[in-house]
Amino acid sequence: MLAFVVHRQNLKRTNKSRPRLRPGWALVRVRMAGICNTDLEILRGYHKFCGTPGHEFVGEVQEVGGVSAAVEKRWIGKRVAGEINIPCHALGFRPVCRFCKRSLRRHCERRKVLGIVAHDGAFAEYLTLPIENLHAIPDSISDEMAVFVEPLAAACEILDQVDIKQFREAAVLGDGKLAQLIARVLRTALPRVVMYGKHSEKLALARRARIETKLLLGDVSDLRRVNDNLALLVEATGSPAGLALALQMTEPRGTLVLKSTFHGAAPVETWPIVVKELTVVGSRCGQFEKAIALLRSGKVDPRPLIARTFPLHEAPAAIMFAQKSGVLKVLLKEEG
Repeated sequence: MLAFVVHRQNLKRTNKSRPRLRPGWALVRVRMAGICNTDLEILRGYHKFCGTPGHEFVGEVQEVGGVSAAVEKRWIGKRVAGEINIPCHALGFRPVCRFCKRSLRRHCERRKVLGIVAHDGAFAEYLTLPIENLHAIPDSISDEMAVFVEPLAAACEILDQVDIKQFREAAVLGDGKLAQLIARVLRTALPRVVMYGKHSEKLALARRARIETKLLLGDVSDLRRVNDNLALLVEATGSPAGLALALQMTEPRGTLVLKSTFHGAAPVETWPIVVKELTVVGSRCGQFEKAIALLRSGKVDPRPLIARTFPLHEAPAAIMFAQKSGVLKVLLKEEG
């Protein structure tokens, strides 16, 4: 099969054998994959990953291993999206770790993560995942929408971590792909959401989704210029500099949700957290069921975020394009 691997901060084309299946696992033909900031950070050294990246996908189940005829019939030919964290019991470890015993499989001590930690991902013709990680995609949801299920679920996670009914408004710091999804999800639950970003065209896209916007310069002068304070703020800039502004903008006794992942260290002054008695929440993956429900209802439509779609064999060019200023979601599509 055609696949791409991380090689010297870029993608290298290679031909691999189709992966073998463990019992209870599925072979999925990738129909479409999304490029996100984590993939770009992987190319810069994040997690020191050297396999096939890509964790946002929609695909079709081709084969399942070691299951009953009924389970096989249920899954073969189904369009699916897949949760990216592979827990220890699916990897054959016994007994399972302390976090899996507490049903915290996303935090499994021995987990592998699709396209991020020790398990090849979606920038290939095929991938494998445990059947328990798969979620069927309804016919009413197109591939172009379904490929957003994983990042949309990450945005939905905020609603599970924060008592949203305590708030009347929220701010999202950043105007990139994940920030756009977060703002749209928050807007389904709050009457006012404000996005702060430095790209006029991206902010214009948010305004079409009934999200207020404010333009930043994207440098240290923002710390002097921005005097707004909000009780709920989500930091999703994808840059170390965004954290300082987020701490400044969160009002006393407010809640700051951190969504950025990037390779490298971020200099942080912790005194605002203490003095303002802030609640700081780290937020990562979320529930796929809630993301699929939002897509199915039409309350969130991520398709306006798509900048361009490349065939899989042009993955290196797609990665280069995804790094251009002002570009939002770039997709890879199956060949043929």
